[in-house]
Amino acid sequence: MTKIISWNLLRLTGASIDDVARLVRRERPDLLLLQEATPAIDALPHLVGGHYTRNLLPGRIHGLASWSATPFRVAPLVLRLQAGAMFRRVAQIIDLGAFGVANVHLSHGQILNRRQLRRIALSLPANAAVLGDFNLVGPTLLPGFRDVGPRRHTHVAGDMVPLRIDRCMVRGLRCTGTAVLPREASDHHPIVVTLELPVEHRLAA
Repeated sequence: MTKIISWNLLRLTGASIDDVARLVRRERPDLLLLQEATPAIDALPHLVGGHYTRNLLPGRIHGLASWSATPFRVAPLVLRLQAGAMFRRVAQIIDLGAFGVANVHLSHGQILNRRQLRRIALSLPANAAVLGDFNLVGPTLLPGFRDVGPRRHTHVAGDMVPLRIDRCMVRGLRCTGTAVLPREASDHHPIVVTLELPVEHRLAA
């Protein structure tokens, strides 16, 4: 089983490096996926150990970061996504061996972010998960994937409208547990999922 946490930190004014370190020490994830991570978060391995990589969104001061309790098999792949009217986006593709994981912070356009998901799906192996800030309202419409993330809201838009935009989609995997954690200083709650290959896939391997 693999425990994964995803959290949008709210760049400069949100969750701090100390908040992230406390989360790692308390929850002990196998893999931590961060969105809106700034250079301040790069000190995470010095505080909690593990292995870390961060990739900026083009033209932005923040980006996607991944922390792993064990060494990455290979450096995460940076996948360029379709550009929106304001910002260009990328995804991190992480090879966990048994399955692949995409760390995402998708565009706000409700057609564009679904197109971005389809591009990401084409870059993933048969057994895969997509986690992060989807900025997406309603069903994802991603063929072959199931939405297995927590069903509670993870973000409140304008401090008024509760939304479930931090999600986990899987293909060829089984989810055995989910949770929504306290958001600390961020405007997003971290989400936790525990994923594993179905028994028949493990036997075949």
